[in-house]
Amino acid sequence: MGGFFGVTSKQDCVLDIFFGVDYHSHLGTRRGGMVIHSREKGFQRQIHNIENTPFRTKFEKDLIDFQGHSGIGCISDSDPQPLLVRSHLGLYAITTVGVINNADELIKNYFSDHGHQFMAMSSGKVNATELIAALINQKDDLVSGILHAQEQIDGSATILILTEDDSIIAARDKMGRLPVLIGKDHEGYCVSFESFAYTKLGYENVYELGPREIVKITPDGYETLNPAGKDMKICAFLFSYYGYPNSNYEGINVEVMRYKNGEIMAANEKKNGTLPDVDYVAGVPDSGIPHAIGYSKESGKAFARPFVKYTPTWPRSFMPANQKVRNQVAKMKQIPVPELIEGKKLLFVDDSIVRGTQLRETVEFLYRSHAAEVHMRSACPPIMYSCKYLNFSSNGSDMDLLARRVVQELEGDEGHKHLDEYADASTERGKCMLRSICEKLGFDSLGYQSLDGLLDAIGIDRDKVCTYCWNGKG
Repeated sequence: MGGFFGVTSKQDCVLDIFFGVDYHSHLGTRRGGMVIHSREKGFQRQIHNIENTPFRTKFEKDLIDFQGHSGIGCISDSDPQPLLVRSHLGLYAITTVGVINNADELIKNYFSDHGHQFMAMSSGKVNATELIAALINQKDDLVSGILHAQEQIDGSATILILTEDDSIIAARDKMGRLPVLIGKDHEGYCVSFESFAYTKLGYENVYELGPREIVKITPDGYETLNPAGKDMKICAFLFSYYGYPNSNYEGINVEVMRYKNGEIMAANEKKNGTLPDVDYVAGVPDSGIPHAIGYSKESGKAFARPFVKYTPTWPRSFMPANQKVRNQVAKMKQIPVPELIEGKKLLFVDDSIVRGTQLRETVEFLYRSHAAEVHMRSACPPIMYSCKYLNFSSNGSDMDLLARRVVQELEGDEGHKHLDEYADASTERGKCMLRSICEKLGFDSLGYQSLDGLLDAIGIDRDKVCTYCWNGKG
């Protein structure tokens, strides 16, 4: 996915941007970037690869050279950014978060007007942020250009632009798939993906953009340049997995939602008679833990941490690029508490089950540690579709997803016509899929949160939440 942070202030804001961007490190592991602007030095930019070293370590040495009263920064799971763009609209810096599914078509159309070119990356592909900037530059002003770009893109695009007059133009995706929030302190304003990033820095909440809304932010305030639309499809995974526990989206706190989600899961299991007799309820660290706390409370089963992650040397914010090393690191991070595993019947709650690879290794690790039983619960429904709007479950094929692979194994191509049944544990197909996954991964039982239960836990208008990865409805 990716995250962003920007500040425009009456005082030097370099440290605020540095810490604000760093607080988004849980959202991406590939690139980090900062652009600072001052009237004296102009734009100052730095981009670093953060695959093997965290953001703060890479950028600490740059702070001495940065100076300015405005700036934007990003954590990116995709292309290097922010970019500096010079066009008839002036010189500006831009960073984006989203997905462009029709990039090849847009590039082809752009090339049809001779005289245009893109800088190809080492992969041969075009930087998505550069493509968005090119679309913006087709219009006569930034607002018209942003709206044009968002309409042309099949996918999503949330955009921050820093101009030479120290203003920040913030544009939430046309369907509001990601949040954009504004904070204020005594010297200026900030804009952020995560609300906790600025409250920790001394800013207070002042505004949350609506879908399609475009806002201009200056040290003196903010004004809406394009009003919010009525339709919204905010990503449900922000609440169940991606969002940081301290953050609020659409007025809903992430941690509180996860407690409630676990409670709903356990209440449904008690009602349906599927609640297993276990010694402990535990969360798969880290994002599964609050769901498990809620499950434990409602089920009446004791909460415990049978294993913990060792993260001082391998936090999530940087991981090795080599998959073999990644798998080994995942194993090395799991440190058991033998007294809470040996001979115990355990129920684990994970935030989701995507490919299932690491989950299988976790179960094997627990049985090697002499667990008596291992039951698994997913805090969201079976993932049936790769995300086409963000980078959460973006894969080369839907067959990379555990649930879809099992459907294919059970019924071949015919099974994919009945995905709604497979996602429903009360149907014969749903029960069959659960049994098959249990056999494949070694669980004693498996349960998924229902889509209704998840949406109840989020608690906002259901029509305003994107559920594409579960039911194909974006």
